[in-house]
Amino acid sequence: MTITLNHTIVPAFDNETAAGFFAGVMGLTYRGTERHFAPVRVNAELTLDFMTVADPSAVHLAFDVDPSTFDGILSRLRSGGIPYGSEPHEPDNGRIDHPLCPRGLYFRDETGNLYEVMSPA
Repeated sequence: MTITLNHTIVPAFDNETAAGFFAGVMGLTYRGTERHFAPVRVNAELTLDFMTVADPSAVHLAFDVDPSTFDGILSRLRSGGIPYGSEPHEPDNGRIDHPLCPRGLYFRDETGNLYEVMSPA
C-alpha cells in the first residue's frame, strides 16, 4: 500500500478563523466545525484539521499546485491585501520568484503558520 497523508492538525488561535482564511486564499471550501476541529478538505487524500489551542506553535505547510490554481491564489492574496513573498524569511516581499520552482510564494495566517505554494510554470 502506498503511504499518503490523510490529515494533519494545524494549530490556531481560532480554528474557524484560520480554516476560513486558508480555504479562502486557496480557493477551497470550509463547511464549519466538526467536534473541536475546523476541517478543510484539500483534495481526495488530505484534510487540514485546524484546532484552537491556547499557545499555538506555528507550522509550515507546502503545496504543489498547477499554474491555473497558482494564478487564482495569487489573485486572491492580492485582492485581499494579504502579504506574500518569495522567501520563507520574507513572506511579505511581494515577489513570486521562488528559489525552488519557476513561480512560488509564502504567506502567513494570524497564528503565524507559514503556507508555501509552488507552481511549475
